[in-house]
Amino acid sequence: MSLRETMGRKLKQSASKVDSFIYEILKPRRPKALYDAARYIIEAGGKRLRPYLVLKSCELVGGDAEDAIPFAAALEILHNFTLIHDDIMDNDDLRRGVSTVHARWGLPIGIASGDLLFAKVYEAITTAPSALLCSSVKACIERVTDAALAICEGQVLDISFPHLSDVSEEDYYLMIGRKTAALFKACSEIGAIVGGGSPKEVDLLGSYAWNAGVAFQIVDDYLGATSDEETLGKPVGSDLREGKKTLIIIHALKHASPKEREIIDHVLGVENASPVDIEAACEILRRLGSFSHALEGARRYGEEAKRMLDSFPDSDAKQDLLDLVDYFMERTY
Repeated sequence: MSLRETMGRKLKQSASKVDSFIYEILKPRRPKALYDAARYIIEAGGKRLRPYLVLKSCELVGGDAEDAIPFAAALEILHNFTLIHDDIMDNDDLRRGVSTVHARWGLPIGIASGDLLFAKVYEAITTAPSALLCSSVKACIERVTDAALAICEGQVLDISFPHLSDVSEEDYYLMIGRKTAALFKACSEIGAIVGGGSPKEVDLLGSYAWNAGVAFQIVDDYLGATSDEETLGKPVGSDLREGKKTLIIIHALKHASPKEREIIDHVLGVENASPVDIEAACEILRRLGSFSHALEGARRYGEEAKRMLDSFPDSDAKQDLLDLVDYFMERTY
């Protein structure tokens, strides 16, 4: 069985109890449209990577993953809240192969359903096991709140970059560190806290997940420029059309000739750019080595993530977290 198949099976197994918790906390009530919209993207699929990080980090430090389920659910709910509002800000019509929430229910319900999910994050945490120390619950709430703030900052950086001409690789890493990696970090830290991990173990797992999150986002940007729509579940070239300054684009603009830059600029930030023009720009990105440059960056961060687990004794949970990094690097969607 391939790594992709093995991880797919483990992620599905891990997601089962977390999803049951999520669907219970999002049971339909009036107004029905609000709850239908709030569950919609969650029900559409997703890999449930963030809950997996919570549960496996809890196990790694010797905790009971059952105790971490409310927190794993809370962080998955938070993630889906950000997706709904992200799609609104990016004006995207497709997510996970289906219409986005605002495209199906309209902008007001789209916004309200995201707000509902954000409230449900904290409701989920209130169901934490009674045996968990109040100080531990407080520490988890602090991590969730810090991640939510970082995501907001990262999202605004992301949507501001298309309007800037001097976005650097350092700016890009700052943005994805907040928009993506901060939530990964919170997941592993919270899992370790719930599992009774020491401060050092919490910090190491947070660093592991942050580096893994950076690698994940770089690969995500790479797939956004190279995968077909059926595989990706969202329009190919959408990042180019939105003018997003990914690591790939930043590298290409730095190394492109005036003629090559003209071809890239012809589609960058142009909503109605044709597939032919998108492919012409992508060919230049390939020729300049921008795709390879991005994947090398992802590899570096992935290796650093793995290094953070060196001091933990060998266990199934440790191997699962190491395999997760490889899964991030090998995935195709």
